[in-house]
Amino acid sequence: MQIPVVNMQGEKVGEVELRPEIFEAPVNVPLMHQALVRQLANARLGTHSTKTRSENNRSKSKWYRQKGTGRARHGSRNAPIFVGGGIAHGPKPRSYAKKMPKQMRRAALRAALSVKAAEQQVVVVDELKMDAPKTKEIVKTLNLLSAGQGKTLILLPDRNTPVELSVRNLPTARTLRAHYLNIRDLLTADVLIIPMASLAVIDSVLGVPARRAVGVEE
Repeated sequence: MQIPVVNMQGEKVGEVELRPEIFEAPVNVPLMHQALVRQLANARLGTHSTKTRSENNRSKSKWYRQKGTGRARHGSRNAPIFVGGGIAHGPKPRSYAKKMPKQMRRAALRAALSVKAAEQQVVVVDELKMDAPKTKEIVKTLNLLSAGQGKTLILLPDRNTPVELSVRNLPTARTLRAHYLNIRDLLTADVLIIPMASLAVIDSVLGVPARRAVGVEE
């Protein structure tokens, strides 16, 4: 699959061939769902906790006398049936972590990238370079590149402070290091903006050698 390479002004400066092993991989929807559920589950802290009747800090003495009241025989106000009592079968701290083999996680990433490429939601730029953080300037660039198609994910090859600070205040755009490519950010983005250097990083992460673009000077 060949797609055009554009500059920050949206002008075509060359073409690049996307590796079919990554951008034309079989689309496995259940696998992508499994990878997404795993990532969301691993992000949960699991610190929720409730007190049982033995942990509740109320009086441990018998609430009222055993006989003569006409009421049930209760021995403690900590019972779950009373207001302020303990919680029966409530949540306790636990781990929600799920395991998934690396090969399956990478296959899910390839499937998600293939979906984006098939729907023409991948924009390859020669480079993203700014001298200083300028939100107004990055908004203009994003409008030229993605034409305001929704949420935009910018994959950076390495630390790029001016671009990261420029995008930070935008509600519909975010940056991500290509090394940290994940299924959640891929599926929630409407447009992927990938510099050529990030494309090489994706190839290396997913086990495919990097390649050079046709007609683009490095």
